[in-house]
Amino acid sequence: MTLIALTALLLGLQVAISDLTARRVSNRALLAVLGMAVFAQAVGGATPSVADCLLGGVIGLAVLLPFHLIGWMGAGDVKLFSTIGFLLGAKALLPIWVCASLAAGGHALLVVTWPLAVRYVPASLHKANVAYQGNGWLQDWQLNLRAARQGRAGIPYAAYLGIAMIGYVLHGGGYV
Repeated sequence: MTLIALTALLLGLQVAISDLTARRVSNRALLAVLGMAVFAQAVGGATPSVADCLLGGVIGLAVLLPFHLIGWMGAGDVKLFSTIGFLLGAKALLPIWVCASLAAGGHALLVVTWPLAVRYVPASLHKANVAYQGNGWLQDWQLNLRAARQGRAGIPYAAYLGIAMIGYVLHGGGYV
């Protein structure tokens, strides 16, 4: 496994955990990955060319920046996609974007349809769910999660980008 592939796997894991729990993407992690990619290019161990990495970073930024500007996406999602392009090259962006967008679309569909589905839950199952919700450790976990998110809501698109990147790397896509 190359240094680029290992870095992509670690970034995907870190972003997925961070975005699912706190709806945050760490700028420090993205900067560390960019620094490592530049180091790999300088040493000569990176397979994507410098031009392909730069093109991937610019394309990643240009594709998602309009969605951030109209308020549909957070800045962390845009920075992550640009970093993915810089790390893995332009060739990796389309499959990662398609997989992440399909997963986020499924998540959005579930969020929209959940209130409708709850109406049709049998009464006995509803009573069991209410009794389970009173469990102390579950309430503590939910409160901790809400505190970590600090009111931030929305679809965890960066997490889906991270998971798609992990799948891309493990599938052996592109240069990795």
